[in-house]
Amino acid sequence: MKILLINGTITGKKTKVLLKEVEKQLMEWIPSNEIQPLYLEDYDMQFADGRSKEDYNDDTVHLINQIEAADGYIIATPVFQGSIPGALKNMFDLVSPKSMRYKPVAIIGNGGTFQHHLVIENQLKPILDYFRCLTTPNYVYTHSGHFSHTKELIDEDVKNRLHELSHVFSKYLKMSQDMIHNQ
Repeated sequence: MKILLINGTITGKKTKVLLKEVEKQLMEWIPSNEIQPLYLEDYDMQFADGRSKEDYNDDTVHLINQIEAADGYIIATPVFQGSIPGALKNMFDLVSPKSMRYKPVAIIGNGGTFQHHLVIENQLKPILDYFRCLTTPNYVYTHSGHFSHTKELIDEDVKNRLHELSHVFSKYLKMSQDMIHNQ
């Protein structure tokens, strides 16, 4: 199995910090060799414009192939200007919706205020629903107060919620495997 920890932005550090924490938590249920970080900033991702996958540059094709081949996803995204980053939306626009069908997804969000958690509900969850992903019900949302001035995660409640998210994700992963193999 391959679980992608997707950093849904090309800038900033907090989402990476959150993904590293959830990676530690996931290892309780999933072998570490099955967990792979995927940082959008590491790719020269072209804009989705409807062309065939093979017509994009090598980095974009490699990114698409990694996402489509994965068995599950934990997506960490900041909230910028009351929305998900364009890089994350572009990534979704590049992949085939069928490739993510019945695969588990857990969401981690970060924003400047508590109110920005609604971006997860009103933008990201509908996209994942369109893909027919098995989205865990317990996403984790953080804000600036959960981090130190050096961008370290300092909130124990957030760490506990990431632990719970990891556990629920592992259960959804098993459920997904049963669904996919019994189709």
